[in-house]
Amino acid sequence: MTAPIRSYVLRQSRTTPAQRRALEELFPKYGLPFSAGPIDPRSIFGRSAPLVVEIGSGMGETTLEVAQAQPQTDFIAVEVHGPGVGSLLKRIEAAKLTNLRVIRHDAVEVLERMIPDGSLAGIHLFFPDPWPKKRHHKRRLVQADFAALAARKLARGGYFHAATDWPDYAEQIERVLTAEPLLEYAAPATKSRPATKFERRGLGLGHRVRDLLFRRGQK
Repeated sequence: MTAPIRSYVLRQSRTTPAQRRALEELFPKYGLPFSAGPIDPRSIFGRSAPLVVEIGSGMGETTLEVAQAQPQTDFIAVEVHGPGVGSLLKRIEAAKLTNLRVIRHDAVEVLERMIPDGSLAGIHLFFPDPWPKKRHHKRRLVQADFAALAARKLARGGYFHAATDWPDYAEQIERVLTAEPLLEYAAPATKSRPATKFERRGLGLGHRVRDLLFRRGQK
């Protein structure tokens, strides 16, 4: 059996002492360890509220802003890179947020194992690695299998919001999500989110940013 293709590489980024301390001291408070069984959001957040998963939270600036702006919603950020997780943990502690938790693990496995079917109000995928070389397109996260998995995790009416500044990836995302039977094209998404570091970099290079919004139908 061949190993699944990863949509990311583990960069050898330097973890600062502050980020390392956050990983050691704050992860037990604001992090969720990967598990092979489904989580119970009510026991994690102490309430029943809409739940949104963000895939690839990076250094956490945008994630924190979104969670602060929507205190009525609970968020789980999924990120594999240690410095980013440490940075977000520090931000959560500084802001004293109670509606945001972090998982340091592969997002596909998190969705498969930890997130119950039909439980999510939304999924955020902001500026995933575009893998721009054609021979690397197979590493892009948004493929048919991923679309089916994501759609299954959404509640009826739940949304999938993706953003990218790579035109051919935007076309691929739109094509793949349109072909998924459980999803319906909602509309060209308005930018109801803070700008990310990758977005600002893309705009500086003259790239056009596209936001795409799909919803799970009533099936």
